[in-house]
Formats: sequence, structure tokens, C-alpha cells
Amino acid sequence: MDDAEGARVTALAESLMRRIAATGPLTVADYMAECLLHPDHGYYSTRDPFGVQGDFTTAPEISQMFGELAGLCLAGAWLDQGRPPAVTLAEPGPGRGTLMADILRATRGVPGFHDAVRVHLVEASATLRARQRETLARHEVSWADSLDDLPEAPLFLIANEFFDALPIRQFVRDPAGWRERVVGLVDGALGFGLAPPAPQAALAHRLADTRPGDIVEICPAAAPAMAAIAGRIARHGGAAVIVDYGGWHSLGDTLQALSRHGRADPLAAPGLADLTAHVDFEALARAAPGVAVGPLIPQGLWLERLGIKVRAQTLARGLTGAALDAHVAAHRRLTHPDEMGTLFKCLALHPIHTPLPPGFA
Repeated sequence: MDDAEGARVTALAESLMRRIAATGPLTVADYMAECLLHPDHGYYSTRDPFGVQGDFTTAPEISQMFGELAGLCLAGAWLDQGRPPAVTLAEPGPGRGTLMADILRATRGVPGFHDAVRVHLVEASATLRARQRETLARHEVSWADSLDDLPEAPLFLIANEFFDALPIRQFVRDPAGWRERVVGLVDGALGFGLAPPAPQAALAHRLADTRPGDIVEICPAAAPAMAAIAGRIARHGGAAVIVDYGGWHSLGDTLQALSRHGRADPLAAPGLADLTAHVDFEALARAAPGVAVGPLIPQGLWLERLGIKVRAQTLARGLTGAALDAHVAAHRRLTHPDEMGTLFKCLALHPIHTPLPPGFA
């Protein structure tokens, strides 16, 4: 950590502690939002966290194959729905723009697709918007502040590691109800605590499958985001592919901090580490009325069905030595069960009575 980073974390930590002292503990969601999006000290507001020099690496940064196959999946869904004109090709949380660049390159050969699509990126960070402009300089791109700002048009959307960064609330099952996990002051520093027991209507259905001491997480921002996506697909057509780590049913504490490609204490350096949590895909599916929701499948299976093995073999023909070793390792990392292959899951949305997007059938 350099001096500038030390000053920044001290400023954000002190700001949070003053706020807690004045108004009481923060929910985990409020704490995450401050750490990630504070205008002056937030993690995404102040840095490019991606890649080898950053804190974590996403699938598009691992290999071009991920974006190429994701693009062909969306283009295939567009073909299956009759090649509608003037459609939105969108990505929320697009990082450096690498995924969208790979999608656009891979779909150049799909007749009519580029003439039809209008690219929209949903990005809150000015720092990352600037990087996306550089990556996509050859393409016409529009930016939106939220999914609600996307055009009312057929929507073909890819969301890769978007939902895991949305702030979560955590609740601990108590014999007398639910106690929310909060961030307060413990011995003059930030620390976790529990609010008094209280009923939680949103968790009434979880009383049957939890026991005292169990932790259940909910993501308040996920349902509105899914409603915005599903609403456009239900009204106008399109498809959405959501790729993230998590499972079908939330249970347990999955909040984690990532810094320099390793785990960190979520409370140790506010604003200097990425905070994420596993995605509850069941909750996402529940929040998407009016559309068909495809089966939840592992990332490795989705990529294999889309032809990653053949694509990997094609790219390998021109490689030798260290470059070939890196390519083989990237293929393994994306698909192998011991790597991202089963930890990451894929969920598809599409209009009722239309085919599943490629790779999900």
C-alpha cells in the first residue's frame, strides 16, 4: 500500500467511524456501497482494479475465448428471434470494456448483427468509463448510469460478475426472529455486530429451511436490476445471459474482500479492496416475471456447449512455448471444475415461447 492509498483508507475509515458514532451502525449493504462507490474514496470510483496489476482477474481478461463465445451466444439468440432491427446490445459493469470488444469482434461475421445493434454500457465509475472509451474507441458506444436508463427496445445483454458486486444485507437466524449483521465500532475500530431481533417479511419463507445461527444474505438492488432487464425482454424481445459465482439458494456468510489477487479482511481497508458476495440465482429468477428463465448451468458446461474446445484448438495452432502454456492454462481456468468451471454459473432470460439462447439447451 503506497502513501496515497494509506491516506485514502484512513480518510474513508474515519468518515465511516464518525458516521457510525453519530447515527449508529451501518447495514452491511450501506458499508459495501460506501466502500465501493464513495465519490472520493470508493474502490470503483478511484481505480482500475482489473488484470494482473489489479486486485482480481475476470473471465474476459483471462482469455478472448470467453467474450467471443458470449458474443456468438447473443448473436445466435438474435438470429433465433428473427433478426429484429435496432436492438440494444448492453453490458452492466463492463470493467475495461474487454468483454464487449471481444463480443463485437467475434460477431462481425454475423450478417446484419452489427447493423442492428446499438451498444450501451451501464457504468457508474468515471475512471472505468474512461478506460472503456479507450478499449472501444473504434465503436459507437453510449453509456447509461443504470439499467433503467437503457432504451425501450429489444435487449441482448451480458452481465458478467455484475450482481456479485451489488451490496448485500446479512441476517442471522435467531430463536426470536432475525438479527441483522451490522458494521459498528468495536474498541475504537470498525467491527461486526448484530442488531436486535426483528421480523423480516422478506425472509419469512426462509424460516423453514434455516436453524438458529444460520446466515442468510439478500441483495436489495438485485430485484430492481432484474426487473429492468426482464421488463425490456418481455416487452420487446431479446435475451440476457448472467454469469457469476454463487448458487441457487443463499445460505452462509459469503462476503469477501479481494486485494492483490488474494483474500483480505472486509473491514481492514475500506475503499482499497473489492467487496463481493455470492449471487443467489434463485432470487434473481424470482425477480424476472414475464420471461422464461433457463436452467442454471456451470460456466464450464456453457462454454463447452458453445464450442470452446474447438476454438481453443484453433488458437493453439499458432502458439508455442510460454504463449501456448498460457493459452492452455486459460482454457483450463475457464472450464475446469477445480477452477472457474463449476464455481461460476450461467442463467439465461428470454421471451416466453422463444428458444433458449445457445449453450443453455
